[in-house]
Amino acid sequence: MRRISIGCSVLGLLLALALPGPAAAFEPFRPLPERPPIPEGNPQLPARVALGRTLWFDPRLSVDASVSCNSCHDLLAGGTTPRSTAVGAMGRRGRRNPPTVWNAAFQTALGWDARYRSLEHLAQAHFLDPTVMGWADPGGLEARLRAIPGYRKAFRRAFGGAQPVTARHAAMALAAFQRTLVTPDSPFDRYLRGERQALDERARRGMERFVEAGCAACHFGVLLAGPVPGLALQPGQGFYELFPNLPGSPYDALYRLQDDPGRYARTREPSHKGMWRLPTLRNVALTAPYFHNGSVWSLAEAVRVMGRTELGRELSAQEVEELTAFLRSLTGRLPAIQPPRLPPLPPEGALPGLPGG
Repeated sequence: MRRISIGCSVLGLLLALALPGPAAAFEPFRPLPERPPIPEGNPQLPARVALGRTLWFDPRLSVDASVSCNSCHDLLAGGTTPRSTAVGAMGRRGRRNPPTVWNAAFQTALGWDARYRSLEHLAQAHFLDPTVMGWADPGGLEARLRAIPGYRKAFRRAFGGAQPVTARHAAMALAAFQRTLVTPDSPFDRYLRGERQALDERARRGMERFVEAGCAACHFGVLLAGPVPGLALQPGQGFYELFPNLPGSPYDALYRLQDDPGRYARTREPSHKGMWRLPTLRNVALTAPYFHNGSVWSLAEAVRVMGRTELGRELSAQEVEELTAFLRSLTGRLPAIQPPRLPPLPPEGALPGLPGG
């Protein structure tokens, strides 16, 4: 962690200096708020959230009607997939492990390389991604949604206007729904609010080790993933770390940690090789497999890998146990999600883009 933690530490110092008065005592951790930031252009209207919830579970959003958003980001589990990489429309497999959607609304940028500047941007891009929903153009998706009477009514309630059923509006509804996917009141949150018994002794020792080892130099803030939108970073700006920061360990080959060049694959900027948007640690006990390629299935093993590749040392069994106990304390209260009843097919029973449509 030596190279990247210097940058993270500098950012923490700049944050402290920028805050006035008593707030200048920079605190690395803060409880997760009940609500994330809401953009002015997409208010949390109940009809919009309800539409987004229905779209989330509907496989007809994919070109071959085979996968829904929930197929890769399971809300009945960790908000991700129990596979190393996700399988999208037409059976096409993605290159990277899907990040969890729990608390994603607090992030300044999304995706492992921070290519998406907002939840709305991410949804629109995924409609057209051949490894996700697979549409060649937004018009195909729009034609399908307009063919379903229930969606025509739902989009009209959510957006109004002469032609409310658009891919842009679908993305806005999905984003509004995702802003309800917040998991507050973890044992760690309760501890930060003064409930000292919320963490057991092992978790408290793990938290101390987490700070002393330098993990909190990068994994700070409400998500333990760097700044949320605000003072340090604006929406669309990523917070990155180098991984592996100390290459050369046996883990590089064992878990193929350097097969993917990270942000460099998109930007072709040499300094971006091996750089990744810092992932949240909230609910990390629920989101295996770990890392950008989903190569590690055990949280304890992920801790050992981080110790060697970021801190440059082998962690003892006790250190791993205590750090893992702390990370488990980051599991919050997941909202109850009831899959909705999907709008029925049109009377003729056929949909654009599918056999017989």
